[in-house]
Amino acid sequence: MSLILSIETAISVCSVAIHDGGRLLGIVEVLGDNVHGSKLVPLIRELLVQTEVRKADLKAVAVSKGPGSYTGLRIGVSTAKGLGYALGIPLIGVDTLDAIARNYFSLCGEDDVIIPMLDARRMEVYAKVIGSDGRTLMDIQPVVVDKGSFESYLTRGKVLFVGDSNGKVSGLVRHPNAIFLSSLPSARFVGKIAHEHYVAGDFEEIAYFEPNYLKEFMVIKSTKNRLHP
Repeated sequence: MSLILSIETAISVCSVAIHDGGRLLGIVEVLGDNVHGSKLVPLIRELLVQTEVRKADLKAVAVSKGPGSYTGLRIGVSTAKGLGYALGIPLIGVDTLDAIARNYFSLCGEDDVIIPMLDARRMEVYAKVIGSDGRTLMDIQPVVVDKGSFESYLTRGKVLFVGDSNGKVSGLVRHPNAIFLSSLPSARFVGKIAHEHYVAGDFEEIAYFEPNYLKEFMVIKSTKNRLHP
């Protein structure tokens, strides 16, 4: 058995799953703002009970490593690192955008691409371009979306836009080859990719592993005079 516990907390989804050899045994997830701190550990306990898996039987713990919410990623990664350290099992980091895209390759033709996206500020998204064969054609980066965004891919074949940013992107990117499919991050797909990392022995250094926040987390100081409302 290669039992892997997977954690997804990159956005408002709090999701945990257990896979055995890449096969899903169980998943529990909730959707809500700021729920990760209070829900993640209870969800893990609930899932272990449901699947009748003991923590001691886990062979690895995987976590969605970003990009995404600073707080969500911090909580997910900290929990995964704590479990890995306490149980003496490997830690696997999975690209959040790769996990979002994972379920859509069967819909792609040879010249098609998948563009997983996560919402950022204003008209910006975190995006990645992945070919139908799984190759990365554009690495993760912030993209300010306008009418010409991703045009070079749209003129070649179908472009499957997946993630939580379709609402604002579809209003600007209008092309017959643009297909918008709503898809939220889920531990279901983190676990599928994690199994491949496990087989390849591709593990993270628990002591030094940090999420891919993509942008530095910034605290903006108020310019309001604190002595006067």
